[in-house]
Amino acid sequence: MTDDILVSTQDRIATVTFNRPRQRNAISYHGWLELRRIAMDLDRDPEVRVVVFTGAGDAAFSAGADIKDFEDYRDNSEKAVVYAEAFDGAMDTIESMSKPTICLIKGFCVGGGCELSMATDIRIAADNSRFGIPVARLSILVGYKEMRRLVQLVGPGNAAYILLSARLIDAQEAYRIGLVTQTVPLEEVSDVAYDLAREMVPLAPLSQARHKEILQTVLKNPGLKSLSEEEELLPFTNFDSEDFQEGRSAFIERRTPTFQGR
Repeated sequence: MTDDILVSTQDRIATVTFNRPRQRNAISYHGWLELRRIAMDLDRDPEVRVVVFTGAGDAAFSAGADIKDFEDYRDNSEKAVVYAEAFDGAMDTIESMSKPTICLIKGFCVGGGCELSMATDIRIAADNSRFGIPVARLSILVGYKEMRRLVQLVGPGNAAYILLSARLIDAQEAYRIGLVTQTVPLEEVSDVAYDLAREMVPLAPLSQARHKEILQTVLKNPGLKSLSEEEELLPFTNFDSEDFQEGRSAFIERRTPTFQGR
């Protein structure tokens, strides 16, 4: 792999940067495979507490899939299935990470880039951002998982508008419909995103990971029907952890807790 995707870690915050600014940080087929590996490695790294995804420069978070790959990887349905395995593998791995994930978005966040942002927990967008999934301009369909994430964030009506109009929307509109968590001026967006990440670093890792797990269960099974015994007991498991004892002691002693994730 080249330097198309950069990874750095500072103060327990990992940053994943899509580094093809001349191509609006488009992601190649091999880039999706690499992104999945990176997400898996960061999730296993005990020194990482929060992961930030962003794009190089101010012009684009990511334009999504690199159209130059289409001839080799997406010019018929058989190849498209293989491509989708790489794409979905990256999306699913990011979505299932046990650590909080933040998208720091500047400029264009379209196509697969927009779909990637929906797999993260929190999306903070600069006021120069533009969003859309204009696949109808190429006669391409989004997959079921991407559709599910989109509908969960913006509802079926807004999802239909985004897909059927193939329009790009600005940051304020994206915030209004729930596609992003917050929108701030371009010159402030990095500070806002990393301030939030730094606030998250000292929080209890077991709470973060298990809240994400409970959230996914509720989204996929809103009626909470036929939960396994493990799923039923999950909200109570932290009471048996060392971190709960540390948190309780720290509260009583009026000090900052030091959580170890166990």
